[in-house]
Amino acid sequence: MYLAKLTGALLLGVTRLLTGAQARWWGCPPKAEQRIYFANHQSHIDLVMIWAALPGELRSITRPIAARDYWANSTFKRWITTEVFNAIYVERGGTPAPAEEGAPPPDPMAPLQPLIDALKSGDSIIIFPEGTRGHTGVPQKFKSGLYTLAQMFPDVVLVPAWIDNVQRVMPKGEVVPVPILCSVTFGAPIRVAPGEERRAFLDRAREAVVALRDV
Repeated sequence: MYLAKLTGALLLGVTRLLTGAQARWWGCPPKAEQRIYFANHQSHIDLVMIWAALPGELRSITRPIAARDYWANSTFKRWITTEVFNAIYVERGGTPAPAEEGAPPPDPMAPLQPLIDALKSGDSIIIFPEGTRGHTGVPQKFKSGLYTLAQMFPDVVLVPAWIDNVQRVMPKGEVVPVPILCSVTFGAPIRVAPGEERRAFLDRAREAVVALRDV
């Protein structure tokens, strides 16, 4: 436990030295309530950046998602994501493989189950609804998971966030970070409107994130 706290403090200092990790609470104040923060995704260190931008009292109750194939592929990354970030591992790869003949069909909710369990336990979470990193400067279409979670947990506050410049700190294929001033802007909460269809909500949620780019 002590080593995890020490590593977290060191990582927080390094992240802020490299990026500034400026938090801009434009649409809502930092508040210790259960939230789903959803943000654009352009770098593996998005997880670290948004974690570092949160104040300490929110970091302790907020769990970022982490792609298992990247963040659990070495002993050190596995340790830091579990012991320092308290991250939730998710599987990438899209639709589950078809079941063998005679076997029960794959559970479409299985990829979301770790997030559902975290929300049921009262944690806040950080998710990246694109599902994979974008490279165009604007988010790709959001996948359906955010809508499903919003429907299942209507009392959890949905907070959009825009992570700026972090893709320049660790460009794809690079292993040495470059010091660049970065920021995370947190916007006004949204919720699913009565009768709102999935794609309409996901497009509106994406627009809420993009709107923070120029705030």
